Amino acid sequence: MKRIKIYYWLSTTFIFLFEAIMPLTATIFAPDQYNAGTKPLGYPDYFAISLIVCKVIGATALMIPRLNPKIKEWAYAGLAFNLFFAALSHIIVDGNIGYILMPIVVGIILAISYINNEKLKNYGKNEF
Repeated sequence: MKRIKIYYWLSTTFIFLFEAIMPLTATIFAPDQYNAGTKPLGYPDYFAISLIVCKVIGATALMIPRLNPKIKEWAYAGLAFNLFFAALSHIIVDGNIGYILMPIVVGIILAISYINNEKLKNYGKNEF
């Protein structure tokens, strides 16, 4: 049980730092760079802002321990869709392997968080 909690919190904290804190601080401290990831892909500027807001809300939801499980499910789904479509966009638009691999790696870490969250939710339940 202790190992599961450690894996969960390490992976979830990474997701929070990468998906919430990093884009938020970049937007605050380098406002001219808020759309650096979406502009080269052809997305409008308002999309970058809405993406940052959704990523902050979703990653924050994962960090709240006793949050309604349905809300966490939606947060995991939203972040997974974001990472999937980021990789897909880079495959289609620029084909840069570094830009393609980054969302895939973060998606794997998100999956580790999700799997361990499910184990923690089901711990102690009857398996009948």
